[in-house]
This record gives sequence, structure tokens and C-alpha cells, in this order.
Amino acid sequence: MKVMVIGKGGREHAMVRALSLSPSVEAVWALPGNPGMDKATCISGSPADHQAVIKQCQALKMDLVIIGPEDPLADGLADSLREAGLLVFGPDKRASQLEASKIAAKLFMDRYNVPTAAFEKVTTVDEVKKVVSQFTPPFVLKADGLAAGKGVFICKTEEELFEKASDIFEKKTLGASGDEAILEQFQPGYELSYFILTNGSDYVSLPMAQDHKKLGENDEGPNTGGMGTVAPMNIDESLHEQILKQVVEPTVMGLKEEGFIYRGVLFIGLMMTDNGPQVLEYNIRFGDPETQVLLPLLDGDWGQAFKAIADGKVPKLSWKDQSAACVVLAAENYPGTPVKGAVINGDPLAQTDSSYFLHAGTALDGDRWVTAGGRVMNAIGLGHDLTQALEKSYQQLEKASWSGIQYRKDIGKKATEN
Repeated sequence: MKVMVIGKGGREHAMVRALSLSPSVEAVWALPGNPGMDKATCISGSPADHQAVIKQCQALKMDLVIIGPEDPLADGLADSLREAGLLVFGPDKRASQLEASKIAAKLFMDRYNVPTAAFEKVTTVDEVKKVVSQFTPPFVLKADGLAAGKGVFICKTEEELFEKASDIFEKKTLGASGDEAILEQFQPGYELSYFILTNGSDYVSLPMAQDHKKLGENDEGPNTGGMGTVAPMNIDESLHEQILKQVVEPTVMGLKEEGFIYRGVLFIGLMMTDNGPQVLEYNIRFGDPETQVLLPLLDGDWGQAFKAIADGKVPKLSWKDQSAACVVLAAENYPGTPVKGAVINGDPLAQTDSSYFLHAGTALDGDRWVTAGGRVMNAIGLGHDLTQALEKSYQQLEKASWSGIQYRKDIGKKATEN
């Protein structure tokens, strides 16, 4: 089987690696890919140019196309590819609104009785001031549109809330993504990342993972696209049943009722509270960096699993008795305007049987590796438990560095302590 992966980040590198290890996969291509994807043939081009992508996939006789990022899905690339007769892993444009619009997602949750925090739609600073009395601090302000993981603000005071509202509504720091927003009731608890593969009516669950969104240790600092992950997260079976009954099953029923062409993965961001699981958000694709720790855990063939979903079938999956950890290595000034072009010292291609790098934002300048994005590389570790996996991951990250490198030293600390 020939497979095309659309995208260029760490998530897509994880997919390329997993597919290259799949017996059913003959060869892997990536569009546009990145120079760290040594297991794929990378093709220059933009996922936004649907006709060019279609021509490439048809010319190479692709058996399967996997769309990694949210932007091409929200832009309807899966629809265009399917109309051209290609087999696609990824939901249609209508379904992508579950991620592309926080407001649309909240209304979907309301329609299907999926537990989530109370919220109000807001479009100006004045509207925020009018409804703020309905909420208790800290205040959660979420830009409606896609913002690469940077559109959520947790504000300790009203003054901070009004300042962030001014940033997105008046200063337009998030562009059109901040034309509308939701003000949401903060809910204390701990987060879990829950993933399912679904054909839009049936599903199979993947292991639970835990992301670390804040830039700094002890969950301090600004939100990012994710600074690290661990998996699997094991919880009490009765709590898992509660998640399935109250969250997953009504969500999948909603996918079917809405008539979405949903053949892909659905991420459900959960806050586990004293009142049970509450949905923070939906993502209509694999998380980044959760993908990096989930894919190595499959005891099977990812090529077959992806193809089954694309064909409208739900595969049976089994999992290794193993744990995985990912520590994100970020550029100086991330998540602001990251410094690009910093020389990467060491060996960005270093690997062992239980640790390796995945590239997210690297480039080659002659024969030198340089930074080319905010999140530059992922240090992956595998082990018989989370403690060993984290140890391998932190040993791996020592093999490459650059000026201004940022990473958290406490990834997985809560999971291993509890």
C-alpha cells in the first residue's frame, strides 16, 4: 500500500514513522513533510492547493491519504480528495466545525447532552463586561476559530480578562480567529486526552494520554500547542465507563445524526471534575504531541487501521504493555514569535531502540540543522512504565540543543506521582 501523509509537523512525522514500520505499507510520501522525515519521500507543495494535491496523489497512485493538521480539514481537503475518488483518513468540512468553531462545538454538545461548562458567546469587550458577572474567577476566554493552540486564555482577574478581550477583539492578535469568542466557566480538575477512531457511527477507543499545555513547570506561563505528553493514563474502570456513557457515546450519536462524513479520529479534551467528566473541546484530528506517544503503543499495523477507517470500517486494536513519553523542545521566544535559524548542535537524527527524535520545526541550511518553527523537535522515550519512558525521553533530549532552547523538566510528574 502506498500512503500519502498531509502535513509537516511532529504529529505527521510520528505518522510517517508508524507507517514505515507497518507491514501493509510499501512506501510513504509526505506533503510537504519536513527534512527529518527520512522514512518518507517529501513533496513540496501546499495542502491549500487542492487540485495540486489531487494530481500528486493520482500520479503516484496513492492507496490512502491521511490528513494530519486541522487547517486542511477545515478547508475541505478531505471532501475534494474523496470527490476525486481517493481514499481518505479525515472527516469532511462540515464535521471540522467541531474544532474550527468553539461556538459550533458548544452548540453541538448542547444538542446531544454532552457535559460541558456553561458559556456565553461574546464579540466585543463591552459584551464581556456585560456577562462577566455570570461567571466566577478564574475566567476562561476562548477564541472561536483555529489558533494553533494559542486561543485559550485563563484569566485570574476581571482586569486581565478585559485586557485579553481587547487583544483579540480590538488589537486582532489572533486575526479572524478572534472575531468571536466564548466566555466559559472555569472548572477545576485534571485533564485527559481521549481519542477514538470512528467511521461516524461506531468507534474504537485509543489509550488515554495527558498533555501539558503550559509553557513552564508546574503548569505556569502561557498556553502553547503542547509541551509534552505521556501515555497510557490508567483510570478507574467505573470512571472510564462514565466517560463512555456520558461523553463518547452521545458524541458519536451526534456525528451520525448530523450526517457528517466522519472517517478519522476524534479527540475529546476532558476535564475530570468533582461532578464527573466535562468536555473542554473537540479536535477533529490527532493531537500534537499526543500522536507521538499513542502511535508507538499499537500492537499491530497502523496502515491497516487507517485504511479500515477510511473504508468506513472500525478495526479491532490491541496495545503493547508499554508506556511512551514525549518532551517538546521549543525555540527561543515560543509561543510568541519564535527565533528561527538557530543552529542545532548535536545529532537531530540520533536514536536507540527505545528513544528517538521526531521533527516538528527543523530545516537544513546547507549541511547544518537549524530551527524553523516554535516547537522544533520531540524527544520520544519508550519503557515498561511511565517512569522509564520519561527517563528515556529526557536522556534523548540531551543529544541535541540550540541557543534559547525551551523545554519542561516536569513532564509526566503528576502521572507518575498519582
